[in-house]
Amino acid sequence: PARMSVDAPRPEGVATSIMSELETNTPTIQPQPVEPGGQVADGTIYAGPAVRRLARELGVELATVESSGAHGRIVKDDVKAYVKRILTRSSHRDQAFLPVVPLEDFTKYGKIEEVELTRVRRSGATNLHRSWLNVVHVTQHDLVDATQLEELRGKMKREARMESLTPLAFVLKACALSLAEFPRFNAALGPTLETLILKKYCHIGFAVDTEAGLVVPVIRDVDDKGVIELAEEIAELSELARERKLRPDHMAGGCFTVSSLGAIGGTGFTPIVNAPELAVLGVARIDMQPVWDGKKFVPRNMLPISLSYDHRAINGAEAGRFVQRLGQILAEPESLSQ
Repeated sequence: PARMSVDAPRPEGVATSIMSELETNTPTIQPQPVEPGGQVADGTIYAGPAVRRLARELGVELATVESSGAHGRIVKDDVKAYVKRILTRSSHRDQAFLPVVPLEDFTKYGKIEEVELTRVRRSGATNLHRSWLNVVHVTQHDLVDATQLEELRGKMKREARMESLTPLAFVLKACALSLAEFPRFNAALGPTLETLILKKYCHIGFAVDTEAGLVVPVIRDVDDKGVIELAEEIAELSELARERKLRPDHMAGGCFTVSSLGAIGGTGFTPIVNAPELAVLGVARIDMQPVWDGKKFVPRNMLPISLSYDHRAINGAEAGRFVQRLGQILAEPESLSQ
């Protein structure tokens, strides 16, 4: 999650919803005399898994939270009190930075119906808004020649008798190979924005459209798995998502995200980075297009891809090289079938 800062403006809608919950659920806390940030003398932060999970969900750095538990341990109420204090301090600045959009009385124009957003959509809206406000987004678009990829996919589908072998499995594998060559994309910015945390594992999330809203299950160790195994996991996790049976651990630990529109179509879009990740790949529909081979136009299956990234950590040249290498792997997919 993006780091929460005292000086960072907060959207009023999000602040109001969190404040409402905190007002009723947060007791008055008397911190014990420990060092600032709930740390003991050696800098260790004591907090249980549930507290750390809550802090991640709210975008709170535990090093900045004062503790009230025994021996300097941070408890849930400490995190809630911290968020309440931050939102209270920044609420008077919200209108200056994010003016409220006036809501008209639409009934004067005709009949209306007001429906409640699902929990998934509400949570997604909060996370996306937080990412949009914190990440310096840039998106680069490209077209990949996926003709050989489609031929290979058709062959593997016949051999494995596997209808669920979609292009997404190949894209995930290609992303894993590219991330290994460009480790800056498999990283996160440190809490002070002065360091880069390089991840030595490769867990990739993929967006799934469900009736309740968009969810992002994560496949672990993509670099160690073949395309067939990835396709099986994609199908399994997608089914769990649509049945609303995903566990929290199914959606945790991602290093990079792929958002594929598949057959829905489009020629490109600007996906939002799933912070604290540094990049996300948007994949549109493979479409037959005429391509000049130097002598004549030939029909080729072209795949539009869109890479959004955090410009604070990745520059345009690095993103260009990443997209170029990813395109090469997808255009010459022999390495993906191994």
